[in-house]
Amino acid sequence: MTAGPREPVIRITAMPADANAYGDIFGGWLMSLMDMGAGLIAARRSHGRAVTVAMDGVQFHLPVKVGDEVTVFGDLRRVGRTSMTIAIEAWRRHRHEEEAVKVTEARFTFVAVDDSGKPRAIEQGTTDQEI
Repeated sequence: MTAGPREPVIRITAMPADANAYGDIFGGWLMSLMDMGAGLIAARRSHGRAVTVAMDGVQFHLPVKVGDEVTVFGDLRRVGRTSMTIAIEAWRRHRHEEEAVKVTEARFTFVAVDDSGKPRAIEQGTTDQEI
């Protein structure tokens, strides 16, 4: 299985500082990458600052090891008046292999905010719709 023709939001190599004593990458490190990837999508769609307000449905399917290439993919699923739902997947590929496998997935909700941190409207277009 491959991750498909989607464009990655983030791609990085898992390093020893990101792992526990057994060489498994910390789940929090992976969730941080996923949050950053979702944040990039949210900022681009809202044309400004957007903040994480929820993370749902987190599933860890397989471990990530030191040296694995980790790629984060994201899809905007819903845009409301001030909020967005973004589906995020993390895939890993062993350093010397071609096959990628999905290791983690989650749904993130972001709210567009102004400079004061108050919710602001997202530009009209595909608002309040499933995408």
